[in-house]
Amino acid sequence: MMRKLETRKKTRLNDDGFTLMELLVVLVILGLLAGLAGPRVLNYLASAKSDTAAVQIARLSSAVDLFLLDVGRPPNGEEGLQALVKQPAGLGRWNGPYLAKAALPADPWGNAYRYRLEEGGRYVIVSLGADNAEGGEDENRDIAN
Repeated sequence: MMRKLETRKKTRLNDDGFTLMELLVVLVILGLLAGLAGPRVLNYLASAKSDTAAVQIARLSSAVDLFLLDVGRPPNGEEGLQALVKQPAGLGRWNGPYLAKAALPADPWGNAYRYRLEEGGRYVIVSLGADNAEGGEDENRDIAN
């Protein structure tokens, strides 16, 4: 009778929890899933940053267009995008700030957007991408209006 009780106690002690083999199988499955899904998630994150930059550039372009309607010209190269949030000296018709927040957004990689005024009054707003250098491919490519 005592022997049966001891055997039952040992059996109960061994039934609690998972075996090492079960834990290893679960870890291998999790590793495989992470290995398969990880690169796809990183690609989505990279493309999401590029898409965000394009949307922000479109918003900045709209703000420059509003500035152009009020002032009669786009911001010059010296004023840059700062003219959208802070009135340049000597502009009486400025009706800004032209952005919802009274600060210029940084691009998704933490860099400032570049602004230049070309001949003929055409303006260009550019994010230089993840590498913050001209040119590049994939997430390093330049994004402009």
